Amino acid sequence: MSSPKYIIGIDLGTTHSVLAYTEAHIIEDQEPEIRVFQVAQVVNPSEIQSQALLPSFVFLPGPHDVPQGSLALPWENGMDVAVGEFARKRGAEIPNRLISSAKSWLSHSGVDRTAPILPWDAPSDARRMSPVEASAMFLKHLRDAWNHEMATNDADARFELQEIYLTVPASFDAVARELTVKAAQSAGLQNATLLEEPQAAFYAWIEFHKDRWRKAVHVGESILVCDLGGGTTDFSLIQVTEEEGELALRRVAVGDHILLGGDNMDLTLAYAVQAKLAQKGTKLDAWQFRGLVHSCRVAKERLLAQPDAQSEPIVILGRGSSLIGGTIRTELSREEVDTILLNGFFPITGKTDYPVEKPRVGIREMGLPYESDPAVTRHLARFLGRQAQGGNGETGSTVPYPTAVLFNGGVMKSELIRQRILTVLKNWNPDQELRELASEDLDLAVAHGATYYGLARLGRGIRIRGGVGRPYYIGIESSMPAVPGIPTPMKALCVVPFGMEEGTEADIREREFGLVVGEPAVFHLLSSTLRKKDQIGEIVEDWSGEIEEVTTMETVLPASDAEAGGNIIPVWLESKVTEVGTLELWCVARDEERRWKLEFNLREREEE
Repeated sequence: MSSPKYIIGIDLGTTHSVLAYTEAHIIEDQEPEIRVFQVAQVVNPSEIQSQALLPSFVFLPGPHDVPQGSLALPWENGMDVAVGEFARKRGAEIPNRLISSAKSWLSHSGVDRTAPILPWDAPSDARRMSPVEASAMFLKHLRDAWNHEMATNDADARFELQEIYLTVPASFDAVARELTVKAAQSAGLQNATLLEEPQAAFYAWIEFHKDRWRKAVHVGESILVCDLGGGTTDFSLIQVTEEEGELALRRVAVGDHILLGGDNMDLTLAYAVQAKLAQKGTKLDAWQFRGLVHSCRVAKERLLAQPDAQSEPIVILGRGSSLIGGTIRTELSREEVDTILLNGFFPITGKTDYPVEKPRVGIREMGLPYESDPAVTRHLARFLGRQAQGGNGETGSTVPYPTAVLFNGGVMKSELIRQRILTVLKNWNPDQELRELASEDLDLAVAHGATYYGLARLGRGIRIRGGVGRPYYIGIESSMPAVPGIPTPMKALCVVPFGMEEGTEADIREREFGLVVGEPAVFHLLSSTLRKKDQIGEIVEDWSGEIEEVTTMETVLPASDAEAGGNIIPVWLESKVTEVGTLELWCVARDEERRWKLEFNLREREEE
């Protein structure tokens, strides 16, 4: 294969997907230019437009939901699904045929993410897709739109041949990352490299400021990247260091996976509008309320993106034969959005006010496991309390308390929200300077930064060092004698330390472990966002509260004929963080001729 012609960065977002690109081969003294690709998509029946944002929605129409042939695309006449702008608009009217928040489902370990489960509340006879398939749909659309525009007369420009960087939340665990890679491969992208979204946002800030960024930060300080998007809240800390007299950057902390974002806010706004309608005697059924949630999302995005707009219309389809006559109209005002979101999601709290844990109802509907406490500021307090000096000192961290904040995500378009977070942070540490690092465009920053990262890998920019954002462990059963009524303790063996770089390998040869072959066995993959000092081969015996299970694999590893009845083979362990950002674990026999790869199950168990 010829060398790539372009470097492509993709923000596969919960609400929007964006593609940015630049030429891979640049003259030495020429300044690279990063551009945003305009994605052709259906915006109305039989109407195609190209725009920078591809809304991350899939509409699966029923027999009479769209005119025949109205979903045709320039590269495919026979389309029977819609992706993008029209999917979002028509899906708001028929919400039980709309797939939204596929990215959030991709990280939900309580469901089978490779099974056709979306839309979650679709009719029993409706078409469904898996979260992986829906994610692949967005990537396929970007691929086909690119090829139609860029590669019709240039075979070397085909999307599949380019160097592609695909972003994921920093808090995505190994399984969610692997599923993202699987979606990319399904779209024909065999070698897409993963990059954490907060890092991509920071790369975009560096690229925007060019060499001026070096004067905007100083050695020793840490920078909080506060990324609040459609589905998740992501916190990262990046520390400014010095290497050989030059400024350097290192990602030193990543927060928990917090399923709290624009989706929660849309639902909150919908309840407020529902209450307003109820006061006027208008009652919505469950179907109409789902449509209201999507309408509130559109109105919120427009109000956040347009500072001068004071209100946005809300339209809800009626029920029954007279849909036009039964249409319900109201509006969502800027004052309502600002008040509801500020008070509900960004209250002024103390530095030790952590998320409130509430007793859960014993039986609940299956769905996305949203955070029970919607206060972003309390989640931020817990993150800084665990990770930074000036918190409550839980981990004795050596990471300085942040003196600068870079915001990312569509929610952060609101000046009021950004100022509220800055006010809360200043209250927590009043004696320290705190400033905002301005982002050029919150919608486009992640894709832009991912493209810059590709340039940095070629030596045309600065790289943030960091490696994996959390350590990984394999469960090791204790060799102690069996005790009636007490399960055998399981220790956690560190196989991937925090910060292990992509493309590197590590092995544990100093001690052997017994591998069960020839009979069913269960393997446990564990991780932690708290323990950053555990080294490769270190065993943690008491890990409750600090290390959590990511997933399990139940399998029968192949055995030789002599071992067919089941046996325990002495092995040493080898781990690898691949170039694309996924994890491989190998068990190697003493003679090194036999190797077993532990491929953790992508089909998850149901929540207990």
